[in-house]
Amino acid sequence: MRIDVLTLFPEMFEGPLSESILRQAQEKGLLTIGLTNIRDFARDKHRTADDYPYGGGSGMVMKPDPIFEATESVLAGGLGETAEGPGEPAVILLSARGRLFDQALAAELATRERLVLICGRYKGVDERVTSLVTHEISIGDYVLTGGEIAAMVIVDAVARLVPGVLGDIESAETDSHFDGLLGPPTYTRPEEYRGLRVPDVLVSGNHEKIRLWRRKAALRVTKERRPDLLDATKLIDEDLEILEEIEQEDTDE
Repeated sequence: MRIDVLTLFPEMFEGPLSESILRQAQEKGLLTIGLTNIRDFARDKHRTADDYPYGGGSGMVMKPDPIFEATESVLAGGLGETAEGPGEPAVILLSARGRLFDQALAAELATRERLVLICGRYKGVDERVTSLVTHEISIGDYVLTGGEIAAMVIVDAVARLVPGVLGDIESAETDSHFDGLLGPPTYTRPEEYRGLRVPDVLVSGNHEKIRLWRRKAALRVTKERRPDLLDATKLIDEDLEILEEIEQEDTDE
């Protein structure tokens, strides 16, 4: 997969992209990340990428022409290597009014060969930029100073779903939100710490009991903390039976 990020502040990405899983994925050739400075496509001597809004009002708006030209250059392979493969690139504008980013959207984007992320700044981008994009995405109902942090979130969430990026795909499949539920509690050594013990079932060696314990724990924590997710998740008969058991236990307490 190739991901290109278009931004006024490419230096912001140097740390996050050069550490841990993202660094390893790039070293393995599983992921190529390109950073393009939108200001490089501004044509005036001051490299101006923003201007006052038409109609008046506070704040500045990112100009359309540098964004258009930067996007077209990247897609044409004008800057760096162009990823090849079937399917159209996803051109994403990070926008407060976009679709809320979630695990399902991360999984959808992970099937693409190519992503282009456009980071807005200031009051936003000229509306004409939306004619370029396939997706407008928001990472939450709050306002950031720019789209860079949102782009980092998307890169990280999508990259870990690309085959081979994680050494063990089951690690992703047991994450919170992978199947619509929150993840169960996790434990590691030592078996006892300050009087707090790991649940006996997890050290029992009985894989079926461990599976059922984890599923029940996931359903319980989702019911307690994010009951809205249960309504949006396709539950199997076993899940419904476990939820009835949890309900009965809560009633008996």
